[in-house]
Amino acid sequence: MSVDVMTSKFGNITLKTSTPKKDPGDDDVAILSSFLPEYLMSPAAITKNKAFECSMKRDCRLGDPKATPPGTKKMEYKTRQWHEKCFSCVVCKSAIGTKSFIPREQEVYCATCYEEKFSTRCVKCDKIITSGGVTYKNEPWHRECFTCSHCSTSLAGQRFTSRDEKPYCGDCFGELFAKRCTSCVKPITGIGGTRFISFEDRHWHNDCFICAACKTSLVGRGFITDAEDIICPECAKQKLM
Repeated sequence: MSVDVMTSKFGNITLKTSTPKKDPGDDDVAILSSFLPEYLMSPAAITKNKAFECSMKRDCRLGDPKATPPGTKKMEYKTRQWHEKCFSCVVCKSAIGTKSFIPREQEVYCATCYEEKFSTRCVKCDKIITSGGVTYKNEPWHRECFTCSHCSTSLAGQRFTSRDEKPYCGDCFGELFAKRCTSCVKPITGIGGTRFISFEDRHWHNDCFICAACKTSLVGRGFITDAEDIICPECAKQKLM
C-alpha cells in the first residue's frame, strides 16, 4: 500500500507519493493514509486503529475523536495524529490536505498564515521582507523603504547619519542641522570622519582653516585674529611693520 508523504520543511516544500521508509512519528514527514476494514488489517494494525484518537479531541470535525470508519483518511505527524479533515491550520482553520504546512511549538500552520504571523515585517510599510532587508536601530526595513527622512533618497549601502532617531543622507543633514564653515559657508557634517576646527563661535573645515593673507594652513599652528580674519604669526608681523 502506498501513502502520500508530505515534507514539512518551510522554504523547500514538496509533495510526493511513495512507500514510507520512516516511522509515522518521524520528525521530517507527515503521513497521510486511510483506515481499512478490519478484515484487511493485521492484528497489530487493528490494535493501533483502536488506540487512535484525533489530536483535535473535543473539537474533532467528525464529532468523535476516536472514530475510524473505513475509507476515512488520517494524518500522522511526529507522535500526533488527526483525521484528515481535522489536520488544519491553527489560524485560518482550513484543512491542510495535500498543501504545504509548517509546524511550530506543537501547532500546525498553512504556509500563508505562517508567513503572515511570523515573517519579518518592514517597520515603515509593515509588509513582509522576503529578501535584502536593512536593520537600523535593531528594526527591519526593506532596502527601498530605508530612505532619508527629508529627501527620501535611498540610504541602503550609503553613508548616513541620524537626528532624533531619524536617518538622513549627508547632504540633507548638513543643510538642516550642521554647523557651517566660516570660510566656505558649506555645512560641516563630520560624515566620513571629516575634521574641523572651532574657535569661539566660529567653525572651519580643516582645509578651510588657512591664513587670510598667505593662504597657508593654520591647522596645528598658532594664529592671530584680525577682525573677521585669521592670519598666521608671520603675516601678522608683516602687517604691523
